[in-house]
Amino acid sequence: MATLRDDYDTPWKEAVERYFSEFMGFYFSEAHAKIDWTKPYRFLNQELAQVVQDAELGKRLADRLVEVGMVGGGEAWVYIHIEIQGQFEKDFAERLFIYNYRIYDRYRCPVATLAVLVDDDKNWRPDQFGYELFGSRHYLEFPSVKLSDHQSRLDELLAEPNPFAIITAAHLFTRQTKANVQQRYALKWQLARLLYERDWDKQRIIDLYSFIDWLMKLPEELNHQLWCDIETLERNKNMPYVTSVERFGIEKGLKQGLQLGLEQGLERGLKRGLEQGLEQGLEKGLRQGEANVVIRQLTRRFGPLPQTIQDHLNQATVEQLELWADRILEAKTIESIFDSH
Repeated sequence: MATLRDDYDTPWKEAVERYFSEFMGFYFSEAHAKIDWTKPYRFLNQELAQVVQDAELGKRLADRLVEVGMVGGGEAWVYIHIEIQGQFEKDFAERLFIYNYRIYDRYRCPVATLAVLVDDDKNWRPDQFGYELFGSRHYLEFPSVKLSDHQSRLDELLAEPNPFAIITAAHLFTRQTKANVQQRYALKWQLARLLYERDWDKQRIIDLYSFIDWLMKLPEELNHQLWCDIETLERNKNMPYVTSVERFGIEKGLKQGLQLGLEQGLERGLKRGLEQGLEQGLEKGLRQGEANVVIRQLTRRFGPLPQTIQDHLNQATVEQLELWADRILEAKTIESIFDSH
């Protein structure tokens, strides 16, 4: 059976930003205790990209740079550089050494580097890099946590109130069920039920289910079955959280994203010539994408379209659709768009 493709990057980034205090409390409790959480913290992800753009030494899963205040005064602001690493990387510690110095060089303030290792190699535990030369020493030691260390305490994770306990469990379950979709379905359903048993607000349930859903991908038939199970659960608990507006929004967002991609592809294709796309075997998809765009533009301009016109558009050639698209803005009547065709 083929291994499911898993996407770890985006959900981790979003979870860290939405629940940063809980992230620090769960993985780095000592640092959490020294941060003044009454002060607003600020993510500096664009700045981090500029600092390290010419220091790409390996693949990252997710990284974040955060400006925080300290308890008891001292430095007005300090910086936390977070790396979430998904696989073994030979020069990982060296890369963090470079990033740490470059961040310090930019802000001239203390920088803490923290690493969360979510890979499968239990023996890979980088936590320092440095060198000595002629009595000169330059070292970086950084705390790193290993998600696989939590494998033996999954039951405890599911009982902990911190949302990153569930996130950790979801990640471990994802790794555990790469080749077993039925087991993944059962564990994903277990996590979904757990969310509704907690005394959490609606948004937190939605956020965490979105993380679980994005991480623990299922085949379409099992995914549909899970949605039905959750919908039944929501009705029983009178908690219409995930499956109503939010699910519609997710599906609508995906459709809009696909449509936008078609429109952008069409625009690029019109500029560069649609022949290249046709030669690559995309003629049918491009033609339908163009037809959808023209239908939408016509509907906005002239109102709902008769079925005969929609059928006409769906059967048209790429060249015809291009011509009609060009005519829409200046046409006074819908009939004038199709003159001579």
